[in-house]
Amino acid sequence: MDSTFFNIVLDYINIVFLMFTVILFTLFTLMGILSTRNSIHYRKKNSFGNLSKVMASPLSPSITIIAPAYNEGMTIVENIRSLMSLRYVNYEVMVVNDGSKDDTLQKMIDAYDLVKIEQKIDPNWKNKPIRGIYKSPHRAFSKLTVIDKENGGKSDALNTGMALSTNRYVGCIDVDCLLLPDALLHVVKSFYQRSEKRVIAVGGVIRVANSCVIEGGQLEEIRLPTNWLARFQLLEYTRSFILGRMAWGSIDSLLIISGAFGFFDREIAMAVGGYDTGTVGEDMEIVFKMRRYMHDRKEPYTIEYIPDPLCWTEVPEDLKILVNQRDRWARGNLETLFKHKDMFFNSKYGRLGLLSYPYWFFYEWLAPLMEFFGFFSIILFIYLGILNWDFFVAITAMVYLFSVMFSFYAILWDVYSYNEYKKTKDILTLMLCAIIEPVLFHPIVVWSAVRGNYKKLFKIKSGWGSQVRKGFAKAS
Repeated sequence: MDSTFFNIVLDYINIVFLMFTVILFTLFTLMGILSTRNSIHYRKKNSFGNLSKVMASPLSPSITIIAPAYNEGMTIVENIRSLMSLRYVNYEVMVVNDGSKDDTLQKMIDAYDLVKIEQKIDPNWKNKPIRGIYKSPHRAFSKLTVIDKENGGKSDALNTGMALSTNRYVGCIDVDCLLLPDALLHVVKSFYQRSEKRVIAVGGVIRVANSCVIEGGQLEEIRLPTNWLARFQLLEYTRSFILGRMAWGSIDSLLIISGAFGFFDREIAMAVGGYDTGTVGEDMEIVFKMRRYMHDRKEPYTIEYIPDPLCWTEVPEDLKILVNQRDRWARGNLETLFKHKDMFFNSKYGRLGLLSYPYWFFYEWLAPLMEFFGFFSIILFIYLGILNWDFFVAITAMVYLFSVMFSFYAILWDVYSYNEYKKTKDILTLMLCAIIEPVLFHPIVVWSAVRGNYKKLFKIKSGWGSQVRKGFAKAS
């Protein structure tokens, strides 16, 4: 009786895991196909025409780049220099100093000769109190505005920037990000290339800047990270942005725009209340809100995605900081999914409710939990002597080989499309990362997700945490 019961349970578990694996394989294969087709289409569409003259016109759409800063004294001057050198006329750089405890504000004041200006603040101001607004009397720095406020977190800082901006579009970025000079040209082109639909947001690829040479706020030389944790993240970002998000963008079902590089129609962003200050997954949550807002109003809209490598950022090289980051992502993911749970398999929201939300629920939220508890189940089954070794070895080998092949494809497609890493040694190193990632790096990601879910489900208080910046490499 006991043996029969265990056999039935094991057969059920085997079927569930096999179906889950086959569905994931199918989805990832479709992602590869869709992203490839969309990348080819994008390259053909952008292979002709030069908008630089149009976008240099003072009549071009106005943009405010909002960059929250908290204890960024080590790199703040270099970061602002980069943002001030973009090839665009009608834009403003708004740095929101979110109650930094280091010398971030003083370094900005000294470097750009900032002086405090008088500006009337709404008495019903909902964000954390503003301590001062700074501008420079020098024409060369006229695009720069610095807001000094009490600490309220990234979302509060971004909402402050949105509220004080008067421009049509706002770009919400991490202050340590390096935008390439043509970034705003691509962004504005994406906002205006649609005629039948309103483009409410534009996202793009995030590249890893660790070990790259940055001089005078400009990317001088692209190098493969020397740190192995950063290399694994580079591989992960390549898969996620070049294949994953490109695929979702191709069917207009993108549910997240990276907080490091996101541009929004300010009118729509303000209409939904801006960023949610009660979540640590604000970049995902605001996209959900904006999409729901447009769906509910039955207005034709879309979100554009740019595959060009326009934004470079520093990723964690310390294991503890990486785990805290992924812990936070998991908590933000769960918060957003729970808040918008009525979208789950809701045909009212079209592909978002029937495809995108279920994917995020099953793969982004449920899959790490299944992997974690599946590991302990295997140990238990081995102890009880009831593990089906043939099935276990076969499905493990299949999953491993598929993940390696998918990573190989992402690497090679990136080489074909943009060829950022030109040395054969670098490509082979990334392929080595792909081979060992499933057994070395992926378990860290799974554990971080489990820890984040545990904290959220059991209401263990945990904030944003912090990332210690090493700063960009200089030319030697």
